[in-house]
Amino acid sequence: MTSEPEILTRVASGVGIITLNRPKALHALNRGMCEAMTRALLDWREDDAVKSVLIDHAGVRGFCAGGDIRMIAESGAGDASEAKAFFKTEYRLNHLMFDYPKPITALVDGIVMGGGVGISEPAVVRIATERTTYAMPETGIGLFSDVGGGWFLPRLPGQTGVWLALTGARLKAADTVFLGIHTHYLPSDALEAFRAILSADPAHPVDVADGLEDDAGEAPIEAHLEAIDRLFAFDTVEDIFAALEADGSDWALAQLATLKTKSPQSLKVSLRQIRTGATLTDFADNMAMEYALGGRVVRTHDFQEGVRAVIVDKDNAPKWSPETLEGVTDAALDALFASLPAGEAWTPLD
Repeated sequence: MTSEPEILTRVASGVGIITLNRPKALHALNRGMCEAMTRALLDWREDDAVKSVLIDHAGVRGFCAGGDIRMIAESGAGDASEAKAFFKTEYRLNHLMFDYPKPITALVDGIVMGGGVGISEPAVVRIATERTTYAMPETGIGLFSDVGGGWFLPRLPGQTGVWLALTGARLKAADTVFLGIHTHYLPSDALEAFRAILSADPAHPVDVADGLEDDAGEAPIEAHLEAIDRLFAFDTVEDIFAALEADGSDWALAQLATLKTKSPQSLKVSLRQIRTGATLTDFADNMAMEYALGGRVVRTHDFQEGVRAVIVDKDNAPKWSPETLEGVTDAALDALFASLPAGEAWTPLD
């Protein structure tokens, strides 16, 4: 008995097509999937017959819900070698896409979280639909917004990237297009028209998307931008908590209540990651930072406990340690963020 490949690749009418094909797992990425995508992109990079690349998915429920969290947690409970091998491969794929010489289009039709963000944000054209739900929910499982989050999130308008990373807020297409997370909105029933026109003009997916673009509607987040920029502008999570409490509005108190359910360690890690990422000038440097950080964070109590509570036992009652922000010391953060020795550090593909 043979199972269908989890990544399907083909070239049609000048477009290299990568189809995520693990629908029962909402196309959550594993190492083999990342390796298959990388092979295809490398094969097509110098192939004159391939003018652009399209990434889509089988089914309608989700584009990609993240990475193989259970494997990462099981590995992190030991020496984390398998988790680090996955991160190395995944981050190399993210970087390959970021620097790719041909335009990439991602059809983000459905749920896109974590690893799915990592394989869509580097695309030049990122098409959202009415089925799109975007989030970086990692602070709820003791992790942080990796796969390039340290680069992409601080480059969103104002402090919205900090708000997204810390709260794990879920956005629909009106908000994602408004913020520039996604470049275009198309109703899902227009995707076939996009494919058809792209096949006639494979080198210019931006023009094709521009020609079909529809209005995603009013962005609910717009009403909160001033508050986000004012209340999430601080360099410590303690100051953000204090600002939200002092503000006292229903919206601010709702954000504070959400933040109080997250891992204190993850909140501090995420804020430092984003503030550091904002200062970097090379995407590869960000990925090296996230690789060093990820290999350590997956071995911490909070990640193990977060996966247990949210994914394994599903009781949604994690017991964080330290329990408070004050318990997460600068020394502990420094140790998590320390650079790796040269022989162990992440590097891009040759």
